Amino acid sequence: MKLQARINGFVALGENLLDAKNLAFQEVKLKASIQNAWFLPEFIDQAVNQISHRFLQHPALEQWTTLYPSLSDAFTGKKVGIVMAGNIPMVGFHDLLSTLIAGHIAVVKLSSKDTVLMEYIIATLKTINPLWQDQILIQEQLKACDAYIATGSNNTSQYFEHYFGKFPNIIRKNKTSIAILDGNESLEDLTLLAKDMMLYFGIGCRNVTQVWVPTGYDFIPLLDALKTYNYIIDQHKYKHNYDYQLALLMMTRQFYMDTGAILMSENPSPFAAISQIHYQYYTPGNLPNLDTSEVQCVVGKTGLAFGSLQAPQLNQYADGIDTLSFLVDL
Repeated sequence: MKLQARINGFVALGENLLDAKNLAFQEVKLKASIQNAWFLPEFIDQAVNQISHRFLQHPALEQWTTLYPSLSDAFTGKKVGIVMAGNIPMVGFHDLLSTLIAGHIAVVKLSSKDTVLMEYIIATLKTINPLWQDQILIQEQLKACDAYIATGSNNTSQYFEHYFGKFPNIIRKNKTSIAILDGNESLEDLTLLAKDMMLYFGIGCRNVTQVWVPTGYDFIPLLDALKTYNYIIDQHKYKHNYDYQLALLMMTRQFYMDTGAILMSENPSPFAAISQIHYQYYTPGNLPNLDTSEVQCVVGKTGLAFGSLQAPQLNQYADGIDTLSFLVDL
């Protein structure tokens, strides 16, 4: 399959996902929301729209692939094992896309939390172009691959290093995102920041879980913006987390702010539990020193745009590691 045929195949996939008359996919999305209670229907739609509009448009794919002059126009025969995460809908799709665009065989271990959507994606790709029948394999154990891409927690990364360390690999660990505010943000900025925080319940590595604010910062406008997402308290798993975190804050007599569904407390850790946002103060003119090993994205007037974190471009790679360059160089 030539490179152009691969691009055309993914464009066709995007059209399939956006087709309002595609009743089969509507049923798949419903099944996915039943399989995983964290996958609210509106969150699945958000992920579908992001992938279809950002990744699967012909101009975007053309522009992306032209950045790699050595990208093979032919099938390479190399096997790339992909261990997918399942914290947000179809979060492993970009690795699958990159592997197939590079002309390799994708040997995929799906997350048990996200099988319904990804199985539909893979089956649809095989229908669009039968040549992908033998180039996308779903397996429980990834053996005899030429390279590996694995996404997981800090704990699972140790196992990945043990099993895949002697092969070319990309192994991703826990990361999160932060915001740096100066106190002059507009209502629109804060509304978009709330989206960066609470989309997908805030459990993606591109979700903001800590904000740095200047001393004397007025939290009221931000709390009001966050109230837009108070409806997520109706999801039982989220409410269990909220109740537990609220009880901990009360028992430890720690100061906190509460929208009724989202808690904010002062904490130096960029990682926050589900239902919590941490904050830290800084002195104006002295921006905080960040541990970049833990931070995926920084949003703010000196960083990425508010509201953009869960809508990355094709070349905005996880952990800043150029996945397609890695695959092209195998």
